[in-house]
Amino acid sequence: MRVDQLLWHLRYYKSRSLATTACKKGHVKVNEQIVKPSKVIIATDIVKVRKNQVNCVFKILDVPKKRVNAKLVNIYIDDQTDDDLNSNEYMKLNKTPKRIKGKGRPTKKERRKLDDINN
Repeated sequence: MRVDQLLWHLRYYKSRSLATTACKKGHVKVNEQIVKPSKVIIATDIVKVRKNQVNCVFKILDVPKKRVNAKLVNIYIDDQTDDDLNSNEYMKLNKTPKRIKGKGRPTKKERRKLDDINN
């Protein structure tokens, strides 16, 4: 099976065209080599996918015939991604900073309160 099809079948990407684009950009490696979307994948291959600044690593146990239900993905892969990357510290880095009350442009809620006071 082609690597772009496999990534779509295993629900790493929402569409096959997104999987193809990721391969073309070099975000997908098979056995430590950057691959084209047409690379044929077999069982026992190790695939690395860089998505949302996280490198997901998994070993192919079996190749699915069609797109797999999200609950059944673990039947076809052995996830070898480091747990450190999936920790809360990574999630903290992605948070947008909170605005300090009273600083900067008022929010919609604060503008409504100001309008009520002025009227």
